Amino acid sequence: MVASNPPKVLTIAGSDPSGGAGIEADLKVITAHGCYGMTAMTALTAQDTTGVKGIHKVPVEHFQQSLKMVLLDIPPDVIKTGMLTSSEHIGAMMKTLADTGNNYRYLIVDPVMVSTSGSNLLSEDAVSDILLGVLPKAYLVTPNIPEAELLLKAAKKPFGKKVTDLASMREMAQKLKQLGPAVVVLKGGHCPLDKDGNVTADEDKRVQVVDIFWDGKEEFLITNPYNKTTSTHGTGCSLSSAIASNLAKGFPAVEAVKQACAYVAAGIRTAPKFGKGNGPIDHLHSCYTLPFAPGNFLDYLLNHPKVKGPWKAYTEHEFVNQMGLGTLNVECFKNYLVQDYLFLIQFSRSTALGAYKARDIDSIAASAQIILHIQREMSLHIGYCESFGLSKAQIESAKETMACTAYTRYVLDVGQSSDRLALQVAMAPCLLGYYAIAERLMADPSTVHGEDENLYYKWIQNYVADDYYQAVVTGRQQLEDAMCKVGIERIEELVDIFVHATNMEAGFWEMGLTSGQRQDQVELQVGAGKV
Repeated sequence: MVASNPPKVLTIAGSDPSGGAGIEADLKVITAHGCYGMTAMTALTAQDTTGVKGIHKVPVEHFQQSLKMVLLDIPPDVIKTGMLTSSEHIGAMMKTLADTGNNYRYLIVDPVMVSTSGSNLLSEDAVSDILLGVLPKAYLVTPNIPEAELLLKAAKKPFGKKVTDLASMREMAQKLKQLGPAVVVLKGGHCPLDKDGNVTADEDKRVQVVDIFWDGKEEFLITNPYNKTTSTHGTGCSLSSAIASNLAKGFPAVEAVKQACAYVAAGIRTAPKFGKGNGPIDHLHSCYTLPFAPGNFLDYLLNHPKVKGPWKAYTEHEFVNQMGLGTLNVECFKNYLVQDYLFLIQFSRSTALGAYKARDIDSIAASAQIILHIQREMSLHIGYCESFGLSKAQIESAKETMACTAYTRYVLDVGQSSDRLALQVAMAPCLLGYYAIAERLMADPSTVHGEDENLYYKWIQNYVADDYYQAVVTGRQQLEDAMCKVGIERIEELVDIFVHATNMEAGFWEMGLTSGQRQDQVELQVGAGKV
């Protein structure tokens, strides 16, 4: 639903009678994002999913008049441009914006030059006008790689080499920033990459598509799985309109782009398969009131205002930071290992309870796979403890700390009193958080690498190993599939469960850190002896 006083987005572009691109797509995207859409049309095209057959330019005087009336009557928060058609239209647009006081927050430029089907949509002289008149005033520009090459060539700053890998894409984004916009979003859809970040023509090796955000100071890579599909008509229009809408709603630039990329990726996955050529995406996939695109619940969850603080406190806790540096007190780690072993027994019970509550064999089997990984994880704990002189029997006879008991019984209680989805959410911080922690530590230049140099390096490696990664993928997919079937009324309930469990995880780290540091520590009773 659109709010009673929604943000306003103006699209300046051409019309696509097939509805997949141009102003028609823009308005769907803007509305789907809860914004109010307005238009100033530069051209009427005769096109479908197979290509553009004709272009009728809107008379410049009429275009300028319609643009002026919109700007003076309902000033937009954000303006997004698409197909600008000609030098005359570009000049008229920039003059009208200036004459009406440049009364908008952001100008987003999608430098539409060539359609998905390969048709030219902008004359060569107009490219120079975009360079000189539009890009220096743009907040954000969204070229694909062919458009980026044309812009750099027209600016007499040719890229000079073929884009062959992620490194050359990053270099291209940095060069584009020199043309004047505050932010460059270089779209990587024309250059799918293999697992090592190299452009490949081998369909079987294409695994990812990377879009690059660069503002001159910070770079962010937005990665989505490669999708072999022909449903790509209007993806550029849709992305720029989604970014414009998110900015109009007050999102920071990086978050606006990340959410827009997720929106388009979901639109491609759920595309209706219309037309005989490159079909349209599903622009309305999120209009059933959930605040996230299908398959993106966890991204929404981890960026939720209630979650951000607890998640940071958990995944960046001093306990794990000291593990990365190799400086953690060994007694702290020993106590943690014992308690984590006891925790994993209860976590396995919770996973089994989830399997019991499942309604299909695939979900039951997925839970079984997670339990098998937990068993392997517990074997690692046993190996660690044996190196510290602790036997399996001693570990299993140890008493649970209050932190361990409180956390595990909370998860089990959620599983007993609620449904399988609530249980999955309660267990998610453990499954996802350990991978996030290990991935961060492996990438952190301050982490001490190597088992000989860092006593805890093997632990870190375990949680980025392929088998644990597969457990994470399985758990994520189970959760995302389940979230596609819930109503909006459950979202906050599930967020609160996740926050509580995340705080329990942070408490677990705190238990591990303080248990080895307290001078008056009560030693753990283990059968006839002590640890």
